[in-house]
Amino acid sequence: MQNCSRFSYRLLSTMYKNSGTSLATLSATEIKEWINSFDTVLTDCDGVIWVDNDTLPHATEVINKFIENGKKMFFVTNNSTKTRPEFVTKAVKMGFNVDVDNIISTAYLAAQYLKNIGFTKKVYVVGSTGITRELDAVGIPHTGVGPDVLEGTLADAVKNFTPDPEVGAVIVGFDEHFNFIKMMKAASYLDKPGVIFIGTNTDERFPMPDCVIPGTGSIVNAVTTCAERQPTVMGKPNKHICDILEKEYKVDPSRTLMIGDRLNTDIMLGKNCGFQTLLVETGIHKAADFAKSDDATAVECVPDVYTSKLGDLLPYL
Repeated sequence: MQNCSRFSYRLLSTMYKNSGTSLATLSATEIKEWINSFDTVLTDCDGVIWVDNDTLPHATEVINKFIENGKKMFFVTNNSTKTRPEFVTKAVKMGFNVDVDNIISTAYLAAQYLKNIGFTKKVYVVGSTGITRELDAVGIPHTGVGPDVLEGTLADAVKNFTPDPEVGAVIVGFDEHFNFIKMMKAASYLDKPGVIFIGTNTDERFPMPDCVIPGTGSIVNAVTTCAERQPTVMGKPNKHICDILEKEYKVDPSRTLMIGDRLNTDIMLGKNCGFQTLLVETGIHKAADFAKSDDATAVECVPDVYTSKLGDLLPYL
């Protein structure tokens, strides 16, 4: 009976594949059966469970219910400004029952990537202390974080810049101090073919209600343009996350749900990894975005299921 049940859930997980099915059109029984078809839940953070420092309606209850019901839970974030313990601190203050093993961040992924390839040199960081603290945790030296302002003329800055010969990698993440000088230094290091180029993620913007905050992708693309090189990108939708989840946590992709608010990162990650997908409309993208038949990228990113907010799942948990 157990094998038959597992087989039926596997069939169920494919019923909604790429269908863009509205949760509101499903019966309570269908929703509960769909929830039973996955054992692991991955969720984006900004725009899905919180916006800035405010939780979204009933998101805390849904996440805690998933955990209480025995689902493996991971917060998968492209935000590189915090370490995993810092994410835990924020999440716990908001009422989420998570610890460090529930967090997968791009700063962590970047540090682990360099550690796993046996990197022994120094990293020039365009980013924040979220990256440098994860590098510290694996014993990799770094330079560059913090303000680096133009003093005097541009000609003076160029003349006074002496590249550090120990730098063997450049990591580019979100950097509120990003400027021409940092871009020049990053590109200069990357002009050497042997220097590793890592981008934490390529998100275009942050989902803020009253203004547009440029995302890490705008910074990564600026460095990419002048360096004339493409980075290895750690964050969604790239498969580095999948590899860690399968190797370290024995996650079964076919019984995993990816929840997100972005079609081109969260939902595409699910597609790249063979996960089930759920789009919530509390962040960047809405159902209307993947319904545009003339947008090839949107069509490629059609989720299995969508709903207005994560809290819509609460009555079925």
